Amino acid sequence: MTDSGESAAAPAIREITTVEQTFAAAEVLREVWGEEHPGMPANLLRALAHSGNYVVGVYDGERMVGASVAFFAAPAARSMHSHVTGVLDGYRAQGLGRALKQHQRAWAFARDVGHITWTFDPLVARNAHFNLSVLGARATEYLVDQYGAMDDDLNRGDESDRLMASWALAAPASAPREQDVVTSVEVPADIESLRRDDPAAALDWRYRVRDAFLGLLEDGLVVTGFDERGYLFGRG
Repeated sequence: MTDSGESAAAPAIREITTVEQTFAAAEVLREVWGEEHPGMPANLLRALAHSGNYVVGVYDGERMVGASVAFFAAPAARSMHSHVTGVLDGYRAQGLGRALKQHQRAWAFARDVGHITWTFDPLVARNAHFNLSVLGARATEYLVDQYGAMDDDLNRGDESDRLMASWALAAPASAPREQDVVTSVEVPADIESLRRDDPAAALDWRYRVRDAFLGLLEDGLVVTGFDERGYLFGRG
């Protein structure tokens, strides 16, 4: 997921209802992840939207500059999973990620959904801060190489470890008390630049963070927050 929590003027977010909009959303996602990457095919987006799932476009005037897709989980879970959100280069760091999450939240509430889940790369510090500190989501599971090899521009050459985030939509964000923090796991400040400039060092970060997470989780600790130290761990 490529988004940011900084504030900006509210964008226009519209549900995708037409074939033309569906192809535009597929093209946006393809451009975000790279010219050679298929993203999400238009026929799948069309099927998800037509069957009542969350498929929206972000518009600058009449131009679609972002898209977001989520689908419902098992009925008893009262949850939906946010699978992909992408914003074109030039529109990032303008608050669109925050606006989309708030739009998702309102859309979900209107359909009696209480939780939204999604995955994110644990090495991307800005997403960890946004998801855990700004939104107040919880990191519930560490998924090793969740999607296998990914050949898009953002992930090529790395392994696709992900954290599962669960956002209780009615719960306010809160930071852990310092006395409850047992330890922390550091992540690089800018893993995207490191992947471009020193792929071997980026991959070393992947293994170190993976080993630290899995060891702490096995010891019964849980992620309680994120700050300048990295991921904060405490007792569950």
